[in-house]
Amino acid sequence: MDWTEISVEVPAEKIDDASAIANMTVPYGIYIEDYSQLEQEVLEIARIDLIDEELLKQDRSKAKIHIYIDPEDNIGEAVSFLRERLTASGIEHSIDSSSVKEDDWLNNWRRFFKPMPVGEKLLINPSWFTDTDPQGRAVLNIDPGLAFGTGKHETTRLCMEALERYIKGGEKVLDVGCGSGILGIAAVLLGAESAFGVDIDELAVQTANENAGVNKVAGRFTAVAGDLVDKVTGKYDIVVANIVADAIIALSAQIGQFMEPDSVYIVSGIIDTRADDVKDAVKDSFEIVEENTLGGWYCFVLRPRS
Repeated sequence: MDWTEISVEVPAEKIDDASAIANMTVPYGIYIEDYSQLEQEVLEIARIDLIDEELLKQDRSKAKIHIYIDPEDNIGEAVSFLRERLTASGIEHSIDSSSVKEDDWLNNWRRFFKPMPVGEKLLINPSWFTDTDPQGRAVLNIDPGLAFGTGKHETTRLCMEALERYIKGGEKVLDVGCGSGILGIAAVLLGAESAFGVDIDELAVQTANENAGVNKVAGRFTAVAGDLVDKVTGKYDIVVANIVADAIIALSAQIGQFMEPDSVYIVSGIIDTRADDVKDAVKDSFEIVEENTLGGWYCFVLRPRS
């Protein structure tokens, strides 16, 4: 199987934010085409003012990110994640794939997605594996479809491990940016009374509710389509948000109204270069009680300040 190239075109002024999101999709490098400062950069590097005519014809208002997807990874998940996070961050974009049709994505990667233990209590199990030995772990059967969330990404693992530490039994959990529903469903399997998920992507919401049915927790986990907390009501003991730094910063300004005084707020999806930005944004309202990192990604566990 060949690697797949995904090309993401965004406004040039948004390239830094879009690149941070793109870096969440793969553990290796991305390639960026940005001609907005072409003449200046060529002069600084090469000390010449002769530039190829084809380069001069490039659209300076747009930049393009090239992401190369290993055949062992889920291309559909990567594209769905990019669409969801770029939309949530208000970044105009177009996404193209160079070699694999969308209809083929689900079939191409399934052979590489195997049962995977997370933390001490969970086993993430692809829904098409029917004879997995859980070895005493709670089994979370997952079919991400085209929604983000198989449990393989570092940020998802960090969130699930944090949920395992803080769920004691009977909690109400809110999952903002729920994707495939993996975190909300995991919370219920770990002992939470209920979980409510919200995601801007309607396909993700459909997948999340289907996964709840597969795991026989449909009465305790529900997902709806909405932007951040515009569909949220009530109070929650645990809030988890595995999104991007800018969305976490925006969410943190309003999430307090949905939290109990002793609630836990778990945030991830934060690349290392944005960790300090998130810390600065939440420090007045929340105390950081845990700071965990894996593969260049951060997860903070927060509590409301008195």
